[in-house]
Amino acid sequence: MSIWTDKQGRLHVGIMVGGKRIHRRLPEGASARDAKLLEAELLRAANRKSPSIPGDPPMASIMGLYMAHADTLRSPDTAKFHAMRSGQWLEGVRASEASVAMAKMAKDMRGHYAPGTINRSLGAVKAALKLAFRSGMIPEDYGSKITRLPENNERHLYLSIEEVKRLADCCSEQVRAAVWIALLTGCRRGEILKMQPGDIQEGRLRIRAGNTKTLRERTVPIIPVLRPWLEYLPLQINAEGLKTGFRRAREKAEMPHVHFHDLRHSCASLLINMGVSLHVVKEILGHTTIKTTERYAHLDVERQQEALMMLSKAVDAA
Repeated sequence: MSIWTDKQGRLHVGIMVGGKRIHRRLPEGASARDAKLLEAELLRAANRKSPSIPGDPPMASIMGLYMAHADTLRSPDTAKFHAMRSGQWLEGVRASEASVAMAKMAKDMRGHYAPGTINRSLGAVKAALKLAFRSGMIPEDYGSKITRLPENNERHLYLSIEEVKRLADCCSEQVRAAVWIALLTGCRRGEILKMQPGDIQEGRLRIRAGNTKTLRERTVPIIPVLRPWLEYLPLQINAEGLKTGFRRAREKAEMPHVHFHDLRHSCASLLINMGVSLHVVKEILGHTTIKTTERYAHLDVERQQEALMMLSKAVDAA
């Protein structure tokens, strides 16, 4: 048994079972605690023996089905990792008992993990049970009884162009390119890291479906100020390198509260403050529905209020 870290900073877990080596790579951002949990789950899975009950199979077999399915997902390693993290709470548990086990997992993990992280593991189990239901392994979707934790995802920080410049000036060359591409396209970090020169087509930047959170392809017009930064594609940096480089830059710029994703929010806020409609912002950011874009609606109202205040002053001065 062993746990190690590769040159990219990714944790790995390996065990030997019956002379056969089983290896798993953890996703970016995983901790040593996560690696220990995964190691323990691999050992349990290797020695697990559960009798069969028609219509109510052990979660071990259902999670095995999900692991095979995970290979078809956009981020297989991440999906498998979140699924494996629930292992110790699913030990000896049957499908009909999954919701109780997951409630206990959520309770035990609180204080150690953020609600969003816990929800990723709950979501993996819900997805596994839905898959089992659709394949006829279980008579009903027991995953529908699993409740996710409330998340507070409403943190939005909007940077001015001057603030972005100050931050970018503290970045290494590759990180600086990522910063400006994020602001000038509204793209997510993962989308930027997967961009290739071939994605530049006839004055537009193609964001491939497999590289997006929504799995929907979109294109973003290339404006003149963006062109110099696209010459850095593909970026010679991985997700961990970008994360580390950005963290160093924000400390140097004395902006420790800024996250890389704030550049996407800032793109939206700058566009809206320039009079761009929510619908156009939706298309640029690649939101599936206008409801997601409406989180920026208050900015549009503020801009309208400022315009009316100018009218008010003009009337008062007449």
